[in-house]
Amino acid sequence: MLNNKKMIKKKIYNLLHTDTFIKSIYTLIIINVICLILESYKDIREQYGALLELIEVFSVIIFSIEYLLRFWTSDLDKKYTGNAFVKRMQFAVSTFGIIDLIAILPFYLPFIFAFDLTIVRILRLFRLLRIFKIGRYSKSLKMINSILKETKAELMLTVFVTFILLVLSSTLMYYIESDDQPEKFANIGQAFWWSVATLTTVGYGDVYPVTGLGKFLSAIIALIGIGFVALPTGIISSAFIEKIQEERAKKKKKPKKVVSCTCPNCGKIIEK
Repeated sequence: MLNNKKMIKKKIYNLLHTDTFIKSIYTLIIINVICLILESYKDIREQYGALLELIEVFSVIIFSIEYLLRFWTSDLDKKYTGNAFVKRMQFAVSTFGIIDLIAILPFYLPFIFAFDLTIVRILRLFRLLRIFKIGRYSKSLKMINSILKETKAELMLTVFVTFILLVLSSTLMYYIESDDQPEKFANIGQAFWWSVATLTTVGYGDVYPVTGLGKFLSAIIALIGIGFVALPTGIISSAFIEKIQEERAKKKKKPKKVVSCTCPNCGKIIEK
């Protein structure tokens, strides 16, 4: 009986990692995202609301079964260590374990707790997080995640330098422009908004300097911003190219399969 249970668990674990199952979940996630977009249109929501709700219920059932099966079979996963209970807890608190739970939890919460309509709408927005489930199945997203981990130190350094630049520029602009525009540069916090818009080269135009020195500083910050915005892009793209080259090198190094057969006349093994 115990052996049969282990065999069933092993079969389910293998099923969860088959291409057919992965493609099915992948398709269901895409359908959910499309339905979420369509639901925002009033006419479509009024005419096909029942169908969209049916798709939502069906999706939650499938995602719930998937989560429970993954939780149950997670003790077979070699990346987790410890006994069965510890391994399941490791899955539950893992990135994809949390994403899987958040993908279904908003559907069940209104049945457990009494929420007002606003909270229910906010909970329904969490359905969009189901798109992150694709990360488990998409090789491209896995590669991007790996690249972000590898370049974490460089990116954090860029963020730190950018933050210092934002604080310095907003402080300088406050002291330069506060006398001429007390309503727009009333404090460093308000000047920080201008600094963000300028450094990122967005330039909304709702807050801008009017003094000569302020305009000069704004021009300098905008020019520096072009380089700083491009810096993280350059770091990630460089790492992305390196990763692709590594993957190609691995494919080339893979040994070719040698097919052998026995000669029917002399019995000698022939390799093809």
